[in-house]
Amino acid sequence: MGDTRAKKSGLSADIQKKLNAKYSEEQERQCRQWIEAVTGDTLIDQEIGMNHFNKCLKDGTVLCKLINTLNGEALVKKINTSSMAFKQMENISSFLDACKVFGLKDGDCFQTPDLYENQNMSQVLGTIFAVSTVSISKHGWEGPSIGVKIADENKREFDEETIAAGKAILTGQTGWNKGETQAGMNMGKTRKVVDM
Repeated sequence: MGDTRAKKSGLSADIQKKLNAKYSEEQERQCRQWIEAVTGDTLIDQEIGMNHFNKCLKDGTVLCKLINTLNGEALVKKINTSSMAFKQMENISSFLDACKVFGLKDGDCFQTPDLYENQNMSQVLGTIFAVSTVSISKHGWEGPSIGVKIADENKREFDEETIAAGKAILTGQTGWNKGETQAGMNMGKTRKVVDM
């Protein structure tokens, strides 16, 4: 965790442990290799681990360069190189805004403190995977990628005869169950009142 926050205790500490447990070093390796392949730059800290990966991305410059490279033109117009905290957070915020323009949904994006204060690095990994997915699915990126490709639309046209035949089929979802009932089914124990 970052140096700017007090040590967590109680419920907050338990939640932080769960967030840290979700972090995957294998996903980190994939993200590192992909970022280096796309940007052509080597990350500053080559050691694997949540804190080391956070150190590589904390100032936001790598992420801004990544999204600009994938888009082909600059979505982040100005990348701050200052070591001042608010400038680094501004880079992260600019990256997140660019992600939304790029095609990511709000739920796919981490929040600035997740990265800057090392609060939820598993969400940061998820966002990087989502950026790759959107780059190949919506932008036609043909370079290296991680994650999955979003399925293409497969719209189907049926004639009236096929539609009518489909309506004639009764399924369990329509309530037709071949005469079966729930008689004899038991959901847990029954409550019995006994006089003693």
